[in-house]
Amino acid sequence: MTDATRTRPDGPGTPGHTVRTYWDTRHRERDDLASGGHIGLDRPGNEIFYAVRLGQLLTLIGDVSSPAAPLFVLDAGCGKGHFARALARCGHHVDAFDTSEEAIGRARAEGGGPRYAFAALDEWRSPWLYDVVLGVDVLFHVLDDAEWAAGLRNLASLVRITGRLIVTDEHTDEPVPRGDYILHRPLAAYRRELEPLGLSHSLFRPYGFRENRVGFHVFTRTS
Repeated sequence: MTDATRTRPDGPGTPGHTVRTYWDTRHRERDDLASGGHIGLDRPGNEIFYAVRLGQLLTLIGDVSSPAAPLFVLDAGCGKGHFARALARCGHHVDAFDTSEEAIGRARAEGGGPRYAFAALDEWRSPWLYDVVLGVDVLFHVLDDAEWAAGLRNLASLVRITGRLIVTDEHTDEPVPRGDYILHRPLAAYRRELEPLGLSHSLFRPYGFRENRVGFHVFTRTS
């Protein structure tokens, strides 16, 4: 669920191990929920975790779409497509991509309506802009600051006027690393990248799940 490819000599496996390799392996070896959910939870716990996040997300996006004017949604770092399929079931037109070929293969096999593609966060291009660009538990897995900024700026460029960029992270004042594959960045870092591009921070809505401190940051394009 991330596009980071920086080598982590202190990470699992051999010195050539990369974050992308980590996600391909995780998507291959873990089930449909644990691979993109919380590896510390059992399956019932992850079912609740997904349900809580989806419920919060639908309060932001909406669970009904007009057949005459559907919302166009981009799910960036979609993993195996859990949220993309849920949004498609609500009638939204959904494009979804991930940098893990393993995840995209599983998502395509599942079907369910979205159009899936293999791409990194800074690589995705589209002939149209989106009403909502979404990145659930993606950006804090991008460890390299330059890659993170490039990916975030690219996602911002895909949001139409009055559209929203919805990304998840903690609401923190300082960077917070957690293990080998997580780096939470402060809201100020997001605002520094996004405000010059015409997106303003609208709200933060925490998941409200157990001890998890992550939530949805909503940025709205105003210019």
